[in-house]
Amino acid sequence: MRALAITAILAFSTATLAQDNPVVVMDTSKGMIKIELWADKAPISVENFLRYTDNELYDGLIFHRVISGFMIQGGGFKPDMSQLSSYAQIKNEARADTPNMRGTIAMARTNVVDSATSQFFINHVDNGNLNHTDETPRGFGYAVFGTVIEGMAVVDEIARVATGNVSGYANVPLEPVIINSVRREE
Repeated sequence: MRALAITAILAFSTATLAQDNPVVVMDTSKGMIKIELWADKAPISVENFLRYTDNELYDGLIFHRVISGFMIQGGGFKPDMSQLSSYAQIKNEARADTPNMRGTIAMARTNVVDSATSQFFINHVDNGNLNHTDETPRGFGYAVFGTVIEGMAVVDEIARVATGNVSGYANVPLEPVIINSVRREE
């Protein structure tokens, strides 16, 4: 009976934490994407993403790297392919219990583990090769910090756009996919 009570308390605590997770609405030129941010699992990444959101720095940027069957990446470039001036790099919070599954949002980074700034990606499919497996630079993975709760059809539509090489970058949508705004849901 005591074990049941402890299980119920833990389930209630987890549900309460999840209810406290912020939700953002990303308005794109292809439609709306609603994302729950997992502040309970990736507080540094969520705080970082919300800093860009609250300062309206994602507004007018594009999804600059789109690979169907992999992911859609944004948060770093304007339509003319000039780069956003970003805040400082953050610590990578990748963990084995937050895998890169279809619909999750993760921080993009370079080959340096703790190099994420403004760029993020939404997984178009399950991407187990991006998961945290160990503490080495290769195995550290990419920090998942939330999930799409509405609008996966929009993610799918973005993933299907025609891409090519633009200004020296590969997999760029030939017709820009604009992030009109990202706002906290009220």
